[in-house]
Amino acid sequence: MQIYFDNAATTPLDPEVIKVMVETMQENFGNPSSIHSHGRQVKTIVEKARKTVSALLKTSPSEIFFTSGGTEADNMAIVRSIVDLGIKHAISSPIEHHAVLHTLEELEKAGQIHLQLLRVDEKGNVDLNQLEELLAQQPRTFVSLMHANNEIGNLTDIKYVAEICTRYQAVYHADTVQTMGHYHHNLSELNIDFITGAAHKFHGPKGVGFLYVNAKNKIKPLIYGGAQERNMRGGTENVYGIVGLAKALELCYQHMDQDREHIQGIKSYMMEELVQAIPDIQFNGETDQDRSLYTVLNVAFPCTNMSDMLLFSLDIAGISCSGGSACSSGTDIGSHVLTAIRASSDRPSVRFSFSKLNTKDEVDFVVAKLKELCQHDALV
Repeated sequence: MQIYFDNAATTPLDPEVIKVMVETMQENFGNPSSIHSHGRQVKTIVEKARKTVSALLKTSPSEIFFTSGGTEADNMAIVRSIVDLGIKHAISSPIEHHAVLHTLEELEKAGQIHLQLLRVDEKGNVDLNQLEELLAQQPRTFVSLMHANNEIGNLTDIKYVAEICTRYQAVYHADTVQTMGHYHHNLSELNIDFITGAAHKFHGPKGVGFLYVNAKNKIKPLIYGGAQERNMRGGTENVYGIVGLAKALELCYQHMDQDREHIQGIKSYMMEELVQAIPDIQFNGETDQDRSLYTVLNVAFPCTNMSDMLLFSLDIAGISCSGGSACSSGTDIGSHVLTAIRASSDRPSVRFSFSKLNTKDEVDFVVAKLKELCQHDALV
């Protein structure tokens, strides 16, 4: 039995997304920058996809720019804001994705900004009172706080953060990669400067994403080399990826409520079963479903002689999951998120993340295997 519980890392392509991408590959090969009929036809396809995305997010097509993914989108928002908007101070948190943290850290090393990281409690909640205190002292700051953490699933109220930032004329970027396609983002009501998306997190293709840039912000490209994306990103557009992204997001919005109910049921069921099956089980991050991303469950297991082999043992059993952010897999560096919330280093932590394709039968199989592994040896 093969079970995929690592949907925060990437999701399987939806069959309808594959279909529309293949049709585009077969019928439309032109370069959208070409002025002849083949190029114009593909340009129309790209702009139709842009209109689809912007309509779902309730914003203007002119504010949506396609990228190679969430990392590029985050980098573009951060670097160009600091350079082009004349900002010298930035605020973030220690649990942001490395696409954000590392970019801000490099800008600080280069002497372009002073970076401050907000306090985070042991549940992973960012101190928004501190955010307001800092902004009161230093208005017109760049703020980057993600909507949902990719490792522990904590949600941050980005509408409230946007209100604080507006009060102090701060520029606000929210990494929405983990929530795009899973929550409604109404940009006509959300006074935010930048948000990001990556198609492969919501059953679209890898290698394509987008950045929303509020029209009031005038920034330059991060990548030069052509006039594509209305002079904002050089390079021939990933047409098939863009088509797949738009279709995937459209499907998410069509079925969002029922998919959310199903996935939340899977997560809640697994939590209940783990508590019953394994003594002294703990959960990293918020467990209140209103404050936690419904696709992510981070579990801290009791320490046994098998702890170091837990992920490997699950993989051998046909269960795919993660020990933290997938972006750090293959390295010996521990999770910066779990370190920030002061999670016990003695407990092996595993992130299980779910999609509309998962079932309670899969949960039963995984919990049974986990119970077997945790009882294999006595606690040390």
